[in-house]
Amino acid sequence: MKTIRRLFYREMVLAILMVTLGFAALFFFFDFIEELQAVGRNSDSGYKIPQALAYVGLMVPSHLYELLPITVLIGTIFVMSRLAQSSEFTILRTSGLGPWRALRTLLVLGLGFVLLTFAIGDYLAPLADKTGQLMKSRYQGRITVGKTGAWLKERHPLGHVAVNVGAMAPDASMRDIRIFEFDSRGYLVSTIRSTSAQFESGDAWTLQDVERTEFLSVETQTNSVQRASTASLRWPTQISAEMVAAAVLRPERMGTIDLFQYMRHLQANGQSAQKYEIQFWKKVFYPMSCLVMVVLALPFAYFHFRSGSITTYVFGGVMAGISFVLLNNVLGDLGMLRGWQPWITAALPGFIYSVASLTAFTWLVLRR
Repeated sequence: MKTIRRLFYREMVLAILMVTLGFAALFFFFDFIEELQAVGRNSDSGYKIPQALAYVGLMVPSHLYELLPITVLIGTIFVMSRLAQSSEFTILRTSGLGPWRALRTLLVLGLGFVLLTFAIGDYLAPLADKTGQLMKSRYQGRITVGKTGAWLKERHPLGHVAVNVGAMAPDASMRDIRIFEFDSRGYLVSTIRSTSAQFESGDAWTLQDVERTEFLSVETQTNSVQRASTASLRWPTQISAEMVAAAVLRPERMGTIDLFQYMRHLQANGQSAQKYEIQFWKKVFYPMSCLVMVVLALPFAYFHFRSGSITTYVFGGVMAGISFVLLNNVLGDLGMLRGWQPWITAALPGFIYSVASLTAFTWLVLRR
């Protein structure tokens, strides 16, 4: 059995590696062509071809995270089909390799790719994406989510605070800060404007070039307004750097723990967290797709191939992988629009393909 496992794992890992490298090179090329527009946009920015290549290279881990379940499916289908075409798998079956033992062998391999996908998506991809965004902003300017910036909310015992962050600077500081403080009845108490802010230890921000406006005697509706300016101000808050980055950067590139913490923050402050809940559960269920893919590929070993027909089945595997990605994205958007439970929305694509793979395994392997 060790010889059989060694044969399977060596052939499948090599095939998956080649397919993954091919797809990664293709996405690298497309991303680089897209970045060439930014290279020639401003000659004084310093963002040249070497910087564009470095930025595109830092985007590769994110593509690997999205591609791994697909490449596992394609590589496993190719190996299973080739073993069936050369009658090697038939020899293994006559030597005592039953369907359940073959399935168990593939599931062990799939579990290894589950752990690899989780590690890339939860640690490598977020770090590489954040590094790439900050590097690009160092040459092109700051990171922003549009003209309105990013909005965050925080509750206090005496009211709540709405914070607007205009952009993130290359040194991870914030720019164009606006803070609106409200009392328990929803009346505006004060506003703070700051050109920049730094994250400090002890749950606080240090605001620079601060202009504070206080509205006094709100309950009597008098026009008592006080304005003051200061060079710096320490503002206590529970809004961390990860929360601001989550509001400015794409939630798909966040780690599971960061997503969970930001989701809890939104819920605690009465804000909609459905988009981040869906992304959180996708982070949980998406790596498990590698197990579904190896089960879906096993029935291909029991087909009887003619000469040249293996390419048709490999093409079918490519189409199946692409359809999984499309279904995953469509159901995510549909679940957000229809208000479905986030964990159901995230688990539904894997569940559909699990049913399809187990049906194919039962019909082609056990019954025929």
